[in-house]
Amino acid sequence: MNVLLIYPHCPDTFWNFAHILRFVGKNAAFPPLGLLTVAAMLPKEWTLRLIDLNARRLDDEELAWADVVFVSPMIVQEASARQVIDHAQRMGKTVVLGGPLVTTAAERFPEPDACVIGEAEDCIGDLVADLEAGTLQPVYRAEGRPDISRTPIPRWDLFDHLAYLVVAVQCSRGCSFDCEFCDITAIYGRVPRVKAPEQLVAELDAVLARGWRGSIVIVDDNFIGNRAKAKRVLRAIIDWRAARHARNTFIMEASINLVDDPELLSLMVEAGFKQFFIGIETPSEDGLKECRKVQNSNRDLAEAVRTIHRAGIEVMAGFIVGFDADRPEIFAAQKRFIQEAGVVTAMVGLLTALPGTRLFSRLSVEGRLIGQSTGNNLDATLNFEPVLDRGLLIDGYRALVKELYSPNRYYRRIQAFLRSYQPSMVAGRVTKSDLRAFVSSLRQLGVAQPGRRHYWRLIIGAILRGPQALSQAVELAIRGYHFRMIAEAI
Repeated sequence: MNVLLIYPHCPDTFWNFAHILRFVGKNAAFPPLGLLTVAAMLPKEWTLRLIDLNARRLDDEELAWADVVFVSPMIVQEASARQVIDHAQRMGKTVVLGGPLVTTAAERFPEPDACVIGEAEDCIGDLVADLEAGTLQPVYRAEGRPDISRTPIPRWDLFDHLAYLVVAVQCSRGCSFDCEFCDITAIYGRVPRVKAPEQLVAELDAVLARGWRGSIVIVDDNFIGNRAKAKRVLRAIIDWRAARHARNTFIMEASINLVDDPELLSLMVEAGFKQFFIGIETPSEDGLKECRKVQNSNRDLAEAVRTIHRAGIEVMAGFIVGFDADRPEIFAAQKRFIQEAGVVTAMVGLLTALPGTRLFSRLSVEGRLIGQSTGNNLDATLNFEPVLDRGLLIDGYRALVKELYSPNRYYRRIQAFLRSYQPSMVAGRVTKSDLRAFVSSLRQLGVAQPGRRHYWRLIIGAILRGPQALSQAVELAIRGYHFRMIAEAI
């Protein structure tokens, strides 16, 4: 059987890094890990092709070749997914839809021939058998949470490693916290399921064997959901780096309470972790209590950020405006916190009610829902009636993002970050893409773009600090260009 696995196009967002790609000569930011993992679960005698619409276009010849088309979108990819489904079905192809979007909102997709709801491991066997027998059912629903120790190594042979900015692996699923606005517990549950260290090492070996030498994103929604198991994984990564002489660095997402465990933070540094994404959400205690962000409450969030910076790891953080507790002063409070803490990469979004969340349920009961979320924080729309005046909230959000990513504010934030940042001794590898990015930044940011004075001040200061600081400064300057383009579009 010929199977075409299609990853829909993602519109311009904070995290697709579209405006960075030309600096480094890449086509897309992240490979579609979900589809690559599903591919590994399919029969070995089947012929598979992967099309990532963020990296290349889809040709009709490829659709004509396929017996069945698998599509796996996130919420933000809904429009592209619908186009793919329509195109494939007009060509007479069987379409199977899975992924996070259909798992939380299957009722919105009557068009596909089959929908896979939930995690694939426990229902992929039935899907395969029915495809081979010609008895495809409209719905395949995973019951419970699969044991991910059975999850196979993704089919890295299907992806072009030269096309991507970073590569992704998964170590765990689920999160022990239950923030009101987050859909992770609805999709993966509240009990973290963690792969064995040797399983993750085998996946890292497969990535290395494919020729990947760059950064690796661990896509877990909270890497430290089970701290004891996370430490075992970190020790295995440390041993792997030493045994393979690997200089890949790591990026991951974790809760801010990791600063309460110095051993955990030290292991992360030794394992080559360079960046964390943390959901800070808001400096408002009332806002944190409202959304049940208990791990952030009653702590000095700015000092926690600086603690991580001093360890040699950059904090990237998410922030939200639009909580019921927010008042007009929230925009100034968010800006002040972000600037003073030195959170260079600050993703600020409007609160949105995602299907499957407790927020969605509460607002539905209160009669405040007014539509579906697009999953894209750049469209500056709300799918619920806020307590704060709607116009004030949207205008305040736009103004906040634009000011945060103005050259003056952004480069000041880099300087605040570098004042507390202490590069670790765990070195990464300088790649051809890094060198290309540096040269491109000199030309684009140092000559052609507004803010070039700030750029040169940053670069000269970083040179005096040493090679790691220079590498960090160049990366942040290029990232800032992407965020400025995003901010201008809001």
